[in-house]
Amino acid sequence: MINLVSNGHTSDAYCIIKSISEKTNKNGGAYLDMVLSDKEGDVNAKLWNYSSTEHGVYSQGDAVKVRGSLPQFNGQDQLRIDKIRPISEYDDFDINTLVPASEYSGERMLTEIYSYLDLVKDRDLRALTSEILRDTEEKMLYWPAAFRLHHAMRGGLLYHTLSILRMCEGIVKIYPSIDTDLLFCGAILHDICKIDEFDVNTLGIVKKYSVKGELLGHLVMGAMKINEKAEKLGLNSEKITLLEHMLISHHGTPEFGSPIRPMTLEAIVLSSLDTLDATIFEVEAAVKGVKEGEFTERQWALDNRKLYNPGGEIDIKANLF
Repeated sequence: MINLVSNGHTSDAYCIIKSISEKTNKNGGAYLDMVLSDKEGDVNAKLWNYSSTEHGVYSQGDAVKVRGSLPQFNGQDQLRIDKIRPISEYDDFDINTLVPASEYSGERMLTEIYSYLDLVKDRDLRALTSEILRDTEEKMLYWPAAFRLHHAMRGGLLYHTLSILRMCEGIVKIYPSIDTDLLFCGAILHDICKIDEFDVNTLGIVKKYSVKGELLGHLVMGAMKINEKAEKLGLNSEKITLLEHMLISHHGTPEFGSPIRPMTLEAIVLSSLDTLDATIFEVEAAVKGVKEGEFTERQWALDNRKLYNPGGEIDIKANLF
């Protein structure tokens, strides 16, 4: 249920249009049938006697303010909209209440990522990674890491990237044979071309896959971007090829989209940490949806298994900063 603020007999809400269609009632009148959402949930909504001239034109993903009443229909809440308008820059609301979002600011996470890049000793790898990161940092501040599933939230791409870097920092202390420079740069860049893969609005909502995203995917585009920047910077060391390999193989197997399997230690570690971070996020999200001592529904993204909530809060965020 979305967060409605009571205003006498009516309620106001800032929300996102999750779905919308214009329909005709039995008397031939037009109305809008919508699902509105924010971080608190969804609600079905109707705008009767719809007129594009009077009410405006809206589409999926638009941020709006609505006012209306909340009668029950067939035992379910249904918002009957009296007024609707696009959200404006003068509205007093927090954008992070509209969509799932990282609890940390994009600026804060990006600064942390640059601190890892500063630890890279190889000048070629550092220059290349810095060039690509600076090209994309504006969008990185709000970009999600996925269309659905893991880190599909505003700022999710930075959150996922930083989580993996934190794990990398720990694992290189245990296994000194790992090339820290390669692993850090691979972690920073592994999903960077999700910025080209998705069509995303400034709220961090993925509208659809881009044409390049559908035809190439972020793994291939990431390797292409490394090659392009390396040529621009005049870099041709084998480490550039190894970095390309890490990006193109980090999904692990062809079944999950990798053209080839990881064939270096750093590529294997990156692929494993990427899977681990995504899995932890998905398990946490699923288990939070059931009470202590109960099982979730089957999770198709996790081998179609049920998950058990043994009690206690799973919190992967507590030690990020």
